[in-house]
Amino acid sequence: MASNTQFSDRPRILVVGGGYVGLYVAKNLQKKVKAQGGIVTVVDPLPYMTYQPFLPEVAAGTIEARHAVVSHRMHLKDTELIAGKVTGVDHAARTATVEPADGSPSFQLPYTDVVMAAGSITRTFPIPGLAESGIGLKTIEEALSLRNKILERIETASLMEDEAARKRALTFVVVGGGFAGIETLTEIEDMARAAVRENDRLKREDLRFVMIEAMGRVMPEVTQEQAEWVVSDMRSRGIEVLLNTSLASAENGELKLINMADKSPAGEFATDTLIWTAGVQANPMVRATDFPIDDRGRVRANAELRITGDDGPLEGAWAAGDVAAVPDLTGGGVGGFCVPNAQHAVRQAKLLAKNIYAARFGEGTVKEYRHENLGAVAGMGQYKGVANLKPFGKTIGLKGLPAWLAHRGYHGLAMPMYERKARVISGWLLNVAFGRDLTQLLHLKTPRAAFEAAATPGKKPAEKK
Repeated sequence: MASNTQFSDRPRILVVGGGYVGLYVAKNLQKKVKAQGGIVTVVDPLPYMTYQPFLPEVAAGTIEARHAVVSHRMHLKDTELIAGKVTGVDHAARTATVEPADGSPSFQLPYTDVVMAAGSITRTFPIPGLAESGIGLKTIEEALSLRNKILERIETASLMEDEAARKRALTFVVVGGGFAGIETLTEIEDMARAAVRENDRLKREDLRFVMIEAMGRVMPEVTQEQAEWVVSDMRSRGIEVLLNTSLASAENGELKLINMADKSPAGEFATDTLIWTAGVQANPMVRATDFPIDDRGRVRANAELRITGDDGPLEGAWAAGDVAAVPDLTGGGVGGFCVPNAQHAVRQAKLLAKNIYAARFGEGTVKEYRHENLGAVAGMGQYKGVANLKPFGKTIGLKGLPAWLAHRGYHGLAMPMYERKARVISGWLLNVAFGRDLTQLLHLKTPRAAFEAAATPGKKPAEKK
C-alpha cells in the first residue's frame, strides 16, 4: 500500500482517535505545530468527540443528543481530519495504516510523532444471547436508540392485552453497578415514570426496573456509607438491586441469573430492554502495533506519557487516556495506574500536548503527569444524586439535591468548548421550566419507508421501528 498523496506532506503529529485525548491534544497543538511548519492529523471514524458522562442524560431526555458531542470540524480548524480508523502502526517505519470510513482502499500515512488515543470499548463476556438481546451505553447512538426504545415500549405496552408480553415490555434491566450503570438506570427510571404519568392506560406499578451487580456493593468510587445510601434510595424508588448476582444467559431476552456466592440459580425473567454497563477495556486496535502492551491490553506508558518498553521510552511515541497504562504518582488508582475516566483523560491530554511540543520543538520542559483525584459525582434523575468531593485534600460526601447540583456544576464546567457548555446548560434550564422532553422519534432505522410506500402503488408502509 502506498501513501495517500491527497494528505499533507508536512511533518505530521498523528493522533489516533478523536475522543477526549485526541480532541484536546489536537486543539492545544494545531496552531503551534502549524506555525512550526508541521501539521496535526486526527484519524477517527466519527466526526465528533462524545462527552460520555452525559450519555445517561441523553438516554433520559434531559440533554439533546447533539449537545453531548463536540464537532471536530467546528473546533479543529487547523487540524487535518481523516474519517477512518487506524488498523495498524509500524513505529519502526513511522507509518500507520488507515482504513477510510467510506470503504475505499487502506493506505499508509507517515508521521514524525504518534499519539495513541484510541480510548476504550465496552467490555463484555461470552454470555449466551447477550450480543443479540443487549445494548451498551458507550456511544451517542446507543443512548439515543435506548431513549426511543424505552418510550416505544411504554407506549406499545399500554395497548397490550397479553399480560406476559406487557410485563416483559415494561421491564428494564441494567447489568453493572458502577457509575455508568447507576446513572443510567436511575435516569431512565425517572424518565419512564414521567412518561407513564402522561399515559392514562398505565400506572407507576406497571414498570419494573432491575439492577444486576456481580459484586457485593455498587459504585466503588464512593464511600461504603454512600454506596449503601444509593442502594437504599434506589430500592425506595421501586428499583430492584440484585447484588452478588450475575447474568448467566440472555437468549431471546429470557434472563437467567446466578448467585455469585455459591453459583446457584438466582431467578429468571424476561425483558425487551437489557442494558450492559459492566465495564470497559482498552481499544484492541493497539494490538496491531509494535508498541509494548500490558496484561490488560493497554499501551505501556511512563509518567511523561511516553510509550515505554523494557529499554525505556520510544522516541516520538505517546499515549494517554483509557488506552494507556499511565502510572498514578499520587498513590491512588488501580494497581498503581490511573483509572480509565474522563477526569484523567482530559488532564493527561493537556499535559501531553505540552510535552510533545517541548520534546519536538524544544520549547518548555517535559513534565510528569500527576493529578490528585477531585472526587466523583453522579446524577440519579432530576434533583437527585450522590457525590464524593475532595477540595483542598478534604473529603466531602453529598447526597440528594446538593449532590445533583454538584454534578451539574462539575459537568457543566468539564464539557469541552464554550458553545457546547452553553447548549447543555440552556437545555438544563429549559428542563427546569418545562420538564424533560418525552417525545419519541420513530422510523430512525427505516427513514425512507413512508416515501417508498407512497412511491410504490399497492405497497403497505413498513411497521414502525
